[in-house]
Amino acid sequence: MRSVEVRKAVNAADVAKQAAEEIVETLKSVLRSKEEAHVALTGGTVGILTLEVLSKSLDINQIDFSKVHFWWGDERYISSDSMDRNSKQAREAFLSSIAVPESNIHEFPSSDSGLDLEEAKSRFEESLLVAFAGEKPGMDLTILGMGPDGHVASLFPGVTHPASLVVAVHDSPKPPAQRLSLNMDVINNSAKVLFVVSGIDKAEAVEAVHKNPECELPAAQVEANGLTLWIIDEAAGASFWSC
Repeated sequence: MRSVEVRKAVNAADVAKQAAEEIVETLKSVLRSKEEAHVALTGGTVGILTLEVLSKSLDINQIDFSKVHFWWGDERYISSDSMDRNSKQAREAFLSSIAVPESNIHEFPSSDSGLDLEEAKSRFEESLLVAFAGEKPGMDLTILGMGPDGHVASLFPGVTHPASLVVAVHDSPKPPAQRLSLNMDVINNSAKVLFVVSGIDKAEAVEAVHKNPECELPAAQVEANGLTLWIIDEAAGASFWSC
């Protein structure tokens, strides 16, 4: 059953703490009923802070990470060794501290892969289809941030994309210009979506998404197959909480 829940946090640190706890509980629940779990991570300040908190959690010792596959909602199409890559930051913040097989870490291709952006898109779509046995990919958990403009992953306001699993973004309004992103249909095929949102610069978008039924921002289009959970701090929810 599709549902939406909004939780209030004090600040970014509290968002990360609550999100880390939710991730642990979600993985434990999924692995009680399935042989493996698929999680799409996010970048951004709060997304990486969440992973740092998660790496220090004693509860992660209860999870068999050999059964967890890690993906990303989007990635900058830059060199593989750049610290601006979400995957690079995630490895440093969290993945390097857990016993997860390298084969379970599914990074988007990088600009030094020898592929152009469209080839990289096609290659990653193939890897998704292989991992999900030819079916439409459905993450057990997708973690998302939200930009001040209401964008999620690398899906920006006012931009339409052809039906595909992965979007090749050639002219992102936020640098770098070239990016790869899961398409909205793939995001919405997740069993659970977890939003981590912090900062006064997000307040206007948060209010629009949750108070305007006609909101067309990408964040407003996110609807998991199960629960869409928003963890929003006081600053980001300043207008929303006051309504």
